[in-house]
Amino acid sequence: MSIDIIRVQNKSDLRKFIHLPAEIHKGHRNWVPPIYSDEWDFYNPKKNRAMSYSDTVLFLALRNGKPVGRIMGIVNKRYNQIHNEKTARFFNLETYQDYDVAQALISEVERWARALGMERLIGPMGFSDKDPQGLLIEGYDEPIVLASNCNFPYLVEYVNRYGFEKDVDLVVYKVPVPEKLPDFYLRILQRVKARANGFRMLSFAKRSDIKPFIKPVLSLVNETFIDIYGFNPMDPDEMEELAAKYLSFIDPRFLKVIVNADNQPLAFILGIPDICPGIQKSKGYLFPFGFIHVLKAMSTSKMLSLLLGAIHPQYRNLGFDTWMGAEMLNEAQKAGMTIIDSHLELENNRKMRAEMEKMGGVVYKRYRIFQKRLA
Repeated sequence: MSIDIIRVQNKSDLRKFIHLPAEIHKGHRNWVPPIYSDEWDFYNPKKNRAMSYSDTVLFLALRNGKPVGRIMGIVNKRYNQIHNEKTARFFNLETYQDYDVAQALISEVERWARALGMERLIGPMGFSDKDPQGLLIEGYDEPIVLASNCNFPYLVEYVNRYGFEKDVDLVVYKVPVPEKLPDFYLRILQRVKARANGFRMLSFAKRSDIKPFIKPVLSLVNETFIDIYGFNPMDPDEMEELAAKYLSFIDPRFLKVIVNADNQPLAFILGIPDICPGIQKSKGYLFPFGFIHVLKAMSTSKMLSLLLGAIHPQYRNLGFDTWMGAEMLNEAQKAGMTIIDSHLELENNRKMRAEMEKMGGVVYKRYRIFQKRLA
């Protein structure tokens, strides 16, 4: 049967595009649906600032009029200009177990990217590293956390078969929460605090206490991540978008900020209790009652997911990572949690990986971003 590739151009097509993964992953134990209200905002140029400086395209694959696959193409013009690249990205690739569909979809994005003068295609990659990135290549039986991709192994096979090669791997650590911090860790922590003249660790009790620090903290991310693979600097509107997306899920106990004497953030770490079981029960709909499942998951979760963190480049050798790690382990222990998920770390980020391993972490998931030169 022939495959028709159509470009998404109206709300009806977009609805099919957004809801197709739920059909493909029906019965897939680990798959977590998106929060659909966020998903609609993601594809809305009025709600997603990144679309104003990017070229984008959405394709659906149809067989006998029925959706059987999807893909998004992105050219982040701002990123390409900063890094002097001509790189396109594929994102949101989903198909049933059918290589012909995957091939047809990727080929369509490849033609689209070539027509825009692009020289390379990478993915899966969204507008920035804040979007889910990479295909899962190890750890298929492990739980999926927020802002992470979930895929069947056959999708990795299809991308390789099409001619893509590894661009970079990202690893995820599982860190056990100890009943108490090891003695060697406490000794390191004492030395760090002894050198921390004028620096303070802030803790928070209410979400309202966090709001004054949102833009300063995200500005710190801009300064810190500028050379990180896939990072796209955020403007004030994008900071507001990111804050609005996650603020309601933030437990203030799991935000730690180190400030100087002028109360300027120098480092921070943010974790959130694993809410994915609640999202699964809600089927991706927060209203009218889905939010109850998410709130219950937040209060009963035994796993903390590290969502974001940064240390100002001028303060990276003062042991702030150890200080924040100790505080986070203590908070997790008090909350009755047993596991911390590190979220995605670049495989060549030796300093952060060493910190995770110092805390007893082991790699339990691995994601890969692929690349292909365009003829």
